[in-house]
Amino acid sequence: MHKYFFLILFFVAGVVTPSSAQVDIETVAREAILVDAETNTVLFEKNADVLMHPASMSKLMTVAMVFDRLADGSLKMEDTFPVSESAWRIQGSKMFVELGSRISVGDLLRGIIVQSGNDACVVVAEGIGGDEQNFARMMTERAREIGMTHSQFRNASGWPDPEHLMTARDLATLASYLINTHKEYYKIFSEIDFTWHGIKQGNRNPLLYSYPGADGLKTGHTEEAGYGLTGSVQRNGRRLIVVATGMDSVKRRGIEAERLLTLGFNEFENYTLLSAGQKLDDADVWLGEENTIPVVAAKDIRMTLPRAARKSLQAKLVYQTPLAAPVAEGAEVGTVTFTATGMEPVTIPVVAAGTVEKIGFLGKIPAAFNYLLWGASSG
Repeated sequence: MHKYFFLILFFVAGVVTPSSAQVDIETVAREAILVDAETNTVLFEKNADVLMHPASMSKLMTVAMVFDRLADGSLKMEDTFPVSESAWRIQGSKMFVELGSRISVGDLLRGIIVQSGNDACVVVAEGIGGDEQNFARMMTERAREIGMTHSQFRNASGWPDPEHLMTARDLATLASYLINTHKEYYKIFSEIDFTWHGIKQGNRNPLLYSYPGADGLKTGHTEEAGYGLTGSVQRNGRRLIVVATGMDSVKRRGIEAERLLTLGFNEFENYTLLSAGQKLDDADVWLGEENTIPVVAAKDIRMTLPRAARKSLQAKLVYQTPLAAPVAEGAEVGTVTFTATGMEPVTIPVVAAGTVEKIGFLGKIPAAFNYLLWGASSG
C-alpha cells in the first residue's frame, strides 16, 4: 500500500528547484517578465511569449556569441576584426568605428554593451560569421541551444526587420545564460561609460545609475518596438531579472523597471526547504536483513514564494510500504510534493538512504509470520 502524510518543514541549507509563484501586478509595459535568477521562478509575466521587436536588446545575443568564443578559447580579447564599409555606414546608435581599421574584441564588446553601437555589431558579425546574414543564422541556432524557443534573428544589431523577433521570456533566458555561464565577462555590463575615437558615451541602462545592486543588461528602442529594458539586480543574496518592453518614453522605461524589481524584492522571498540526504521517514522493509530503512530527499530544494503564501506551504510525502527487499542505496522509493497558495506544485523524488539485503530462505517464514502479526518494526 502507499503511505501518505504531511511533513513538518525544517528550513536548512540547500540549492535550487524551478517553480512558479505569482502575485497580481499591473504594468504599463506591453510585454514583461520578472524572474528570480536563483530558483528560476517566474514572479510576474505579461504577454511573455508574444513575439515582438526587441530593438537593441537583441544585441545581448550578439554578445553571447562573443562570450561563448572567449570561453572556449577560439577568441581572445586582444584579437582584432576589420571594419568594412557596411559596418562603417550603418545608421542608428554607433561606436564610431573607422573604415579600414581593425578593432580588438574587447573594445568591440564595450562598443556594443556600453555604447550600443550598431557598427560594432556588424564588425563582430562579419568577423565571426563572414557576413551578417550568416551570423544571424548562427545566432538563431545558438539561441535554440540555450533554450530560447521562439527568437529568430535577421541581423546582429536589432535593426528593424519584420522577421527579427524575440519574446520577453527568451530575453530573460538569455540574460540568465549570460549571468550564470559567463561570470568573467558579464561584469562589462556594469561599466558606466566607454570612450572610442575620442567620443565618450555613457551606458544607456538607467538602473546602473539609480538602483542599488544593478549590474546589467541592455536597453532598446525603435519607433515600432517602443522603449524596452532587460535588467538585472543582485541584492542581499538574491538576483532578479526583469524584461519590460513597449513603453512610451525613456523615463517610463526606467521607472517601470525599477517598480517591478522593487515589487519582486519586497513581495517574494527564497526559502530553503530540504537538503539532499535529509531524513524524512523510516520505511518498513519486507523480508529484509533490516526491518526499516531511512527515506531521504534526493536533492536540495529551494523555492521562491510570495511572503504572504509562506504560511500555507505544505509538503506531502508518498511512498510504497513496505519496501520489498533487496533495497539498493539511492533507489527511488517515492516522492515529496510541496504546495502553497499561488504556486504550482513542486515534486522531487525520495530515495533509500542505504542498502538492505534480502534475508535467506530459513529466515523468510518467521520473518513473514512476525510481519503479519506485528509489522516490519518487530524482531
